[in-house]
Amino acid sequence: MKTLYLEKLIVCRSILQKPIIQKLAHVLENTDDISAVADFSSDLIEMAEQEGWSGNLIRALILHLLSQEGSLAAQMTEASQGAIGASLKKAFVSDMTILLPAFNQKASQLVPVSLLDDYQPTLPHTLEATAFLEQELGTKTSPEEITDAFLSFYSRYGYGEIASSQAFSWDEKSKRLRGIRHFEAMDFADIIGYKRQKDQLIANTEAFINKRPANNVLLVGSRGTGKSSGVKALAKAYYTQGLRLVQMTKSQLTDLPVIMSLLRKYASKRFIIFFDDLSFEESDSEYKYLKSAIEGGVESRPENVLIYATSNRRHLIRETWRDRQDGQDELFRNDSINETISLADRFGLVITYLEPTQDEYLDIIDHYLRMEGYNIERDELRVLGHRWNLEHSGRSGRSARQFVTHYLGSVEKPAYQKDVEEF
Repeated sequence: MKTLYLEKLIVCRSILQKPIIQKLAHVLENTDDISAVADFSSDLIEMAEQEGWSGNLIRALILHLLSQEGSLAAQMTEASQGAIGASLKKAFVSDMTILLPAFNQKASQLVPVSLLDDYQPTLPHTLEATAFLEQELGTKTSPEEITDAFLSFYSRYGYGEIASSQAFSWDEKSKRLRGIRHFEAMDFADIIGYKRQKDQLIANTEAFINKRPANNVLLVGSRGTGKSSGVKALAKAYYTQGLRLVQMTKSQLTDLPVIMSLLRKYASKRFIIFFDDLSFEESDSEYKYLKSAIEGGVESRPENVLIYATSNRRHLIRETWRDRQDGQDELFRNDSINETISLADRFGLVITYLEPTQDEYLDIIDHYLRMEGYNIERDELRVLGHRWNLEHSGRSGRSARQFVTHYLGSVEKPAYQKDVEEF
C-alpha cells in the first residue's frame, strides 16, 4: 500500500492551492487525527453530492481537479493544438507516478473511511467529458498510460469549463466566460422543415470545424421559425469535435475585443460567438464594434472564431421610409443607406427563414405530438392547428410547440402510456 506524496508534484502543482487538497495532504500524514479525517471526508462527500460523483471519491476528486482546474500540461496541450514537448511530458509522467495510488488503490487505503470507496450520490451525474476521460483511463495502471489518457482528453475537450460546457455566457464584471450548466439545445432531427437552411448552416459550420474557409452567418426571417434553435443545435451536435458557443447580448459588444483575445488562447477549440435576436436603432453606435470584429480592426479576428447572429431584420439596423426620401436633410443620402446595410453585408452567409406553410406547420405539430405518444388524424389536426394559429401569433415552429404544450396539458395520456407507467 502506497500513499500520495502531493508535495512532490511539479506539473500539477496548482492543485495544492485547493483547500480540500491541503486537507487531504494533512490527513495523509496524520491518519490518526480523527477530527481532520472527518473534516476532509465531510468536504469530499459534499463535493460528491454537488457534482454527482460515484465510486472511489479520492479518484473522482483527482480526476475532477486535473480535468476542470487543469495543469501546465493541459495549458500547453491547448496552446499547441494537441501536443506537448518531450520534457514536459516526462515531468507529467512523474506527477502521474506520484498520483498513481489515487487511481489504483481504494480510497480507504489512503484515508481510513470505507464510505469513500464506493460512494453513491443522491443524484448521480457524469459529464460527457468526464465519461470520455474515464473511458480513456479504463483499467490503465502505468503512469505512462495514465498520462496518455489525460493528454488525449486535453486534446479533445480542453480543460476547465471549456471541457465541460457546450455553451457559455460572458460575465461583464469578471471579464470571463461562464459555462451554461443547464444548456438546453434541440437535435437537428427535431427541427422540422427548413432543410435547405439547415444544410447551409451545417455545411458552413463543418467547414469551420475542419479548418476550411467559412463565413460569419446571419439568420434572418420570420419569428419563431427555428433560427436560434438551429444555432444552439450546432453546439450540441459538434461539442465532441471542439465546437463551443459563446452567447452574447448587444450591450456586451464593447467587450468583443477582450473576448476575441481570450478565445485566441484556446487554439484547439472553435468558437461561435452568438447574438440572438440582434437589431439596432438608428441612434445605436454599438454596431460599429461588431463591424470591426467581423472584418478585423487593428487586431485581426482569431481564426478559431466566427460570429453568428439571428434577426427579424434583414439589414439589422432599423430603416424608415424617410431614409429613402429625396427630401431628407442628409446631404449624401446614398451614404446613409450604405451605412445602414453595411453591417449585414459583412456576414458572408445570409440564411432566410420564411413562415411555414400550413402543411409544414401541421408537420411540426404532428412530430412533437408523436414524440409524446399521440397520433391525431390529419383532418382533426388541421382543424385544431388552424384554430390555434388564428387565435395566436400565426404559423411558426414556436406557436406549434405552444399548441402541443396546450394540448398535452388538456388531454389525458394515451392508454398504452398509462399502462407502461403503472407497470
